[in-house]
This record gives sequence, C-alpha cells and structure tokens, in this order.
Amino acid sequence: MSRSPETASTPTADLSQLTAHLFRHEACKLVAVLTGIFGIERLQLAEDVVQEAMVRALQTWPYYGVPKNPAAWLTQAAKNLALDTLRREKNFHEKQPQIIAHIEQLPGEAEGGHSPAFEDEIKDDRLRMMFVCCHPFITREDQVALALKTLCGFGPAEIAKAFLTTEAAIAKRLTRAKQRIREAGIRFEIPEGAELARRLDGVLQSLYLLFNEGYKASSGEALVREDLCHEAIRLAALLAEHPAGSQPRTHALLALMLLNAARLPSRTDSDGNLLRLQEQDRSRWDKTLMARGLFHLSRSAAGDEVSEYHLQAGIAAVHCAAPDYAATDWPQILEMYDRLVEFDDSPVVALNRAVAVAEVHGPQSGIEAVNAIQNLQSLEAYYLLHAVLGEFELRLNHARAAAGHFRKALQLAEIKSELAFLAKRLKACEVDAFGQSA
Repeated sequence: MSRSPETASTPTADLSQLTAHLFRHEACKLVAVLTGIFGIERLQLAEDVVQEAMVRALQTWPYYGVPKNPAAWLTQAAKNLALDTLRREKNFHEKQPQIIAHIEQLPGEAEGGHSPAFEDEIKDDRLRMMFVCCHPFITREDQVALALKTLCGFGPAEIAKAFLTTEAAIAKRLTRAKQRIREAGIRFEIPEGAELARRLDGVLQSLYLLFNEGYKASSGEALVREDLCHEAIRLAALLAEHPAGSQPRTHALLALMLLNAARLPSRTDSDGNLLRLQEQDRSRWDKTLMARGLFHLSRSAAGDEVSEYHLQAGIAAVHCAAPDYAATDWPQILEMYDRLVEFDDSPVVALNRAVAVAEVHGPQSGIEAVNAIQNLQSLEAYYLLHAVLGEFELRLNHARAAAGHFRKALQLAEIKSELAFLAKRLKACEVDAFGQSA
C-alpha cells in the first residue's frame, strides 16, 4: 500500500509515544475549542468527536504513515466528524448554519498548522474550561476528576490510580460532574470579581495535584512522569498570562512548579532509581527553569497575600539557592514550614516539617515531631512515614529499629525505584548492625 508524500513511516514505539502526546495535548485543546462551539452542556459530544478522531489516527497511521503535521490532521478529522454529527442531529437544526460556519473556520491539514488567531482561541477556551471544571456547584473531588479528564487527557483508570480509588468511582464522579453542569446551566466563560476568586482556588488545586502526580507518581513503573509536570506548568503559565488569572497565588504556584521541575533531571539515576536530595548532581538542575521560577516568585510578592503556594515555593527556592546539600539553609526552611502548617495542617505537611526539624535539631527531635503529628494514624499506610522514621533511627545508629521501619515501608511502596531505594536503605541497616540480627 503506497504512502502519501505528506506522510512518513514511523516505528511502532515512536507512533505509540506520538499518539500519547497528541491525546494528552492536542486532543484536550480540541475538546476545549469544540465545547466553546457546541456549548458546555454538550461536553460529551465534543469528547466523543475528538476520541473518534484519535481512533481513526490509530487505525490509519500504522498503514499510511504519520502525517507531516499530525496535529493538523487530527484537527481536520475532528472537524469532519463534528460536521457529520451536526448534520445528523435535528436538535441543532436552527443553529446549524452558524455552527458549521464556525467549525469550518478551524484550520485543518491544508493550512499546515494553527493560525495565531486559532491559538488565541485555544488559550481562551482552555481557560474557560478550567473555570467550568472548578465551578463551586461541582464538589471539589468531582472538580479535580473533571479537570484531569478534560484538560489533561486522563482516562478514568489513570485518574483512579492517581487518587487511589476505583475506576468505577471515577467514572461516577465524571458523570455526576457533567450532570451538574447541565442542571446548573453553567456558562462557558471566565468569571469575574468574587466569582473568579472562588473558582480560582479550585483551578489552582487541580493544577497542583496534576504536577504532584507527575513529580512523584502514586503508581506505575516510573517514579517521575515529566509529561504531567510540564502539562501542569503549561496550564499554570496560561492562567498566569491572562488578566483574570494573574494573581499572586497563581504566580506562586507556577514558581513552585518551575523550581521543583528544575530538579527533575537529577531525581533518578540512569537506571531510574530514586536519588535523595543529598545524592543529586546539582549541575544537572535546569537553570532556565530555576530563573523562570524565581521570576514568578518575585511576581507573587505583589500585594499582601501569602498562600501555601508562596511558602512551598519559598522552600523550593531555598533548595535551589544552595550550592550543595550541606549549605542548605535548613533553619529558614523550618521557619517556612512552621508558617505552612498554619495554612495546611495535614499530616503529610507535618511529616515534611519533621524532616526539617531533624536537619536543624537532630534526628531525635525529628522522631518527636513525627510522634506529635495530629491524626498520625492516617499515615500508617503511607510508606514515606516509615521511610522517614527509618532514616532518623539510622542516623541515631539504631540499626535494628531502622530496619523495622524500612521493612514496613517496603511492604507499602509500589513504584519500582522506591522499592529499590528502600531495599538499599535496609541493606545499610544490616551493615550497621554487623554482628547482630537486624
């Protein structure tokens, strides 16, 4: 079967990576644009059209080759499917001419790329979609699920893994969220005034969770999923560029993401194994991302607002400023954690604070800080609790106690690199306990 001169042969592995990228980025853009045309109440229709376009790509590209401009091909396919759907649906009869005219204006394969006007439309529609997903009429847990699905291309199974629940539960959340949108008649718009402030917090939390899932995956083979981190950064930057979203806490969150993302190249070794902060090669930290992060951190200082994102970004900035681990300003980090727990008294934040306490006052003080955590039992199934306690005990030369904590952490961890790291720490306990049974 001959290939078009506009296509090229692509190995199966590369094709798989390309389609995953398109689904994560281009498909989500198209859903936002088509939702803007159809109306938010027809979100499912927009998703179905784009999904079908992706299916057609998977069916045809292995045989005919990948187009030179895959994104434009996908846009053209979605356009054609949308027009076919509209012509079949009687409900759109009255509005059909205007809607068809709007869809036909979208650039397709012939244009060889997206026009500047279309890019502006995408930006506005994706921002509108962010605020629709985070409408207060939708519960917070449903907001996050819907945002990850429509903005980031997550499937129900992927969202379920990220939040340690079942695929059925996520599917129910998505259905419930879309039903609430229809019932409330939520408008596809960027809100203003007090309404903007109410929804912005939901948008920021969704982006924060998206970044965290990439920075430290909750399941799967890889500890780090850079695609999720960079998608969260792209969306946060989009939000920060718009007058409606250019708020101090938006810039603070973007700074936090950028400063943490700067350290991604050194978080694992060549085999994908986890490296502790003191083991990382700081020469590999991305200086460009660090500079962008510090720029947005300075912009976040406008006004009197201080949020948890400001404090977390400040902590990340202190780490980035230190030339090596020994030079880290741990007292300053502890001071910021002391303020952070006033915003977020969750056990996870308190556990992170305990690490800073141990760096400033010693491992015994770190253990005492852990024991003082409110609702500590909620962390019992969290492997990092036991890993942190194991580190503290090992620093106190309590090899036997440390080994017990690391064994417990090994039972709870799931990611391959985490398991390898914990096994290595357990072996260190056994070496320290030479002559004893650890």
